[in-house]
Amino acid sequence: MRSKQHWEKVYETKSADAVSWFQEHAESSLDFIHATGIGRDAAIIDVGGGASTLVDDLVSEGYGDLTVLDLSAAALSAARQRLGAQQEKVNWIEADIIEVELPENRYDVWHDRAVFHFLTSPEDREVYVRKVFRSVKPGGHVIVATFAEDGPEKCSGLPVMRYRSDELHGEFGEAFTLLQHRKEAHHAPSGSVQQFVYCYCRRINS
Repeated sequence: MRSKQHWEKVYETKSADAVSWFQEHAESSLDFIHATGIGRDAAIIDVGGGASTLVDDLVSEGYGDLTVLDLSAAALSAARQRLGAQQEKVNWIEADIIEVELPENRYDVWHDRAVFHFLTSPEDREVYVRKVFRSVKPGGHVIVATFAEDGPEKCSGLPVMRYRSDELHGEFGEAFTLLQHRKEAHHAPSGSVQQFVYCYCRRINS
């Protein structure tokens, strides 16, 4: 997962709407974000957001404190070009989520669709969860989606982890209260169907 060269090549050789994980609108993600009840001034980070259209919809809905983090400069560039002048409303971070230092108690919502399942080592997953706990405000919201137990075994040529909802929540542990979960059949641009699982949790108030 942590090969920057790999992901730069993906986005330099394919258009953003041709990659298998492309969504015209990230409807499940938006549903969960709306379910949090946060205000338009809440701080939202989209981890692995890259060229995702989620940020477009959040900007259009009036959310004013948005951060998109991705390993690939090419992916971030695609999103910025698509947003045009509105890109100035977003904080863009080019970084590896395992290595980056994020501010403490900064975010009301942490969103990740399809980064966590690339973390195939327990050590990387532990680092990731610690970063979530540190940077999400007490009582803040965490929305993470991965391939489901019947989803693909690889993505973009890389091995991935697959989860049931209880297994995915189990990676985060008692510091995060599971509020909702959902399976989604994602229709990739190629026509294939990929099964995803979403977990929506809250960080404990301490």
